[in-house]
Amino acid sequence: MNMSDEYYLELSENPVQFENASSVNNVFFDEANKQVFAVRSGGATGVVVKGPDDSNSVAFRMDDKGEVKCIKFSLGNKILAVQRTSKSVDFKNFIPDYPHLEFSHECKTKNASILGFCWTNWNEIVFVTDQGIEFYQVLPDKRTLKLLKSQNINVNWYMYCPETAVLLLSTTVQGNVIQPFAFKTATMSKMSKFEIELPAVPKPAKLSLSERDIAVATIYDELYVMYLKHHSRSTNSPGAEVVLYHLPREGICKKTHVLKLNTTGKFALNVVDNLVVVHHQSTQTSLIFDIKLRESDGPINAHQPVLPARSIHPYKIPLTGPAAAPSQVPVPCELYSSSWSVFQPDIIISASEGYLWYLQVKLQPTLNLLQDKGKLMDFLLRRRDCKMVILSVCSQMLVGGGDKGNLSVVATVFDKLNQVYKEYLDAEQAYTTAMESGPSRSSTSYKRPVRTQAVIDQSDMYTHVLSDFTERKGVNHKFIIAVLMEYIRSLNQFQIPVQHYLYELVIKTLVHHNLFYMLHQFLQYHVLSDSKPLACLLLSLESTYPPAHQLSLDMLKRLSTANDEIVEVLLSKQQVLGALRFIRSVGGHDNVSARKFLDAARQTNDAMLFYTIFRFFEQRNMRLRGNPGFNQGEHCEEHVAYFKQVFGESALMKPAAV
Repeated sequence: MNMSDEYYLELSENPVQFENASSVNNVFFDEANKQVFAVRSGGATGVVVKGPDDSNSVAFRMDDKGEVKCIKFSLGNKILAVQRTSKSVDFKNFIPDYPHLEFSHECKTKNASILGFCWTNWNEIVFVTDQGIEFYQVLPDKRTLKLLKSQNINVNWYMYCPETAVLLLSTTVQGNVIQPFAFKTATMSKMSKFEIELPAVPKPAKLSLSERDIAVATIYDELYVMYLKHHSRSTNSPGAEVVLYHLPREGICKKTHVLKLNTTGKFALNVVDNLVVVHHQSTQTSLIFDIKLRESDGPINAHQPVLPARSIHPYKIPLTGPAAAPSQVPVPCELYSSSWSVFQPDIIISASEGYLWYLQVKLQPTLNLLQDKGKLMDFLLRRRDCKMVILSVCSQMLVGGGDKGNLSVVATVFDKLNQVYKEYLDAEQAYTTAMESGPSRSSTSYKRPVRTQAVIDQSDMYTHVLSDFTERKGVNHKFIIAVLMEYIRSLNQFQIPVQHYLYELVIKTLVHHNLFYMLHQFLQYHVLSDSKPLACLLLSLESTYPPAHQLSLDMLKRLSTANDEIVEVLLSKQQVLGALRFIRSVGGHDNVSARKFLDAARQTNDAMLFYTIFRFFEQRNMRLRGNPGFNQGEHCEEHVAYFKQVFGESALMKPAAV
């Protein structure tokens, strides 16, 4: 296999470019707005801000009032905050029609040093000091701040998760007691504090928790604190671990997952598509973990990497600017460089090269690296852009097939797909029912379920997998039918109504291979569920397989609501006598339209058939009204004239003598 087929991680094709560290004094990254600030001092301070798209890019100058320690925009680039000293933060309005003059605010706690700040809203900010936190509302029109709430607590360092507006404070001497706070418009709430277990070390040595070993991110819509627990010689552990602490909004934070790295060294963490990615600098490889792939049922799940360690896909930096000649080859980027900075959830920044990338997972290479199809399917179903990859797995899985072992794998895969499909259908049904019942307290809590790419419905399977599979040359026809029936079995198991086109595919496959006895059995034992489209298909097979006609009529009779359709189908196939026999068998012959049958009989150009049908309706008229003639409302004058022309007037039935 080509090694390039195995790179399952890559850097985004269109990175955010900014002035590199060699040409500016400082580079800052704001995780909330995903913005890079390139700051150049000297005379005036020049700042260039680059965001994920050009609309987020800003360039401006400020008075040089000292070295910039921290710089961030509030949400929407409305207000700029700059920290230059340990005592105060400076602000500048970027709101149109507001004065753009700078104003400053000192922290209220005496002798406290500001460690940094976080914007929690467009006009709300938290100062984090070594003695606590101060939550302010910024009043841009008055160029002042209003204290909303404060909390005194000794702080070593802090970490903020903008996605959930949760702030973590490291407290105590060892720094391993974490006090979280949650923020919502104008409110700050204290969450349950928790302790991170540090590795045991021989006395009197003591470890302290470094912020370098902590990351906070949302995984599967839940907030986790990730602790990089380094290898400890005293515990005989085979390597470092990443320990995940689940942090709920309410309730106690618990240690829930341990990711086994099986090696030692320098690591960095990202979260991409709900996968924890662990980068290892010395081997220049990355590992991925999926915490939903459970490996034990205990309170703490231990996880091995989902896939073998692989490097990020090689990346070449295109040469730009006036010096770049068309013939110059792009320069390979140094992956896992010591100048890389990693931010949550999925950002990698190279300050030396002036690039911000988003880390991405490529699913196609995982197909060759994860041989267990059941586990592969569990993995793929939880990924964002999974549909076409899953369908390609299904197609590939059916290529090699023929043995019973492979069929059991096929069954497992179908069941996993249909479980997700059923969950979506149930959620959609629950939502529809709640909406139809009118507004109520319960219905307001219902959100329309989002149809993710993991929902592989019958149409997807039919279009992309099964229809091609049935036409593939060289595949054992018994295996083809077994696969189709396995998919139908799986749908039935999850109580998902089977679409008629799947049954049609089964029938066409059986007919193509002349397996009429099997078709007969499937219909006789109701393996194929009754439907009007299926009955029509059977009718069309009559010339190939004569018993199909009767099987079709039997099916339509069982449907009981389909009498009109049966007649229409038979007439459209010019089976006029068949239609008449059917309508008599269900007792509807006294009410059917004579003209409809006579029209159909005329179209066959079979004079004797027309005679038979005409005579039948004359007899019906005689029986019902005592006169063989047609009433004016039946609009049969044209057919009476045709009958006289072909058979002569004497052939018309005479009224009964009184």
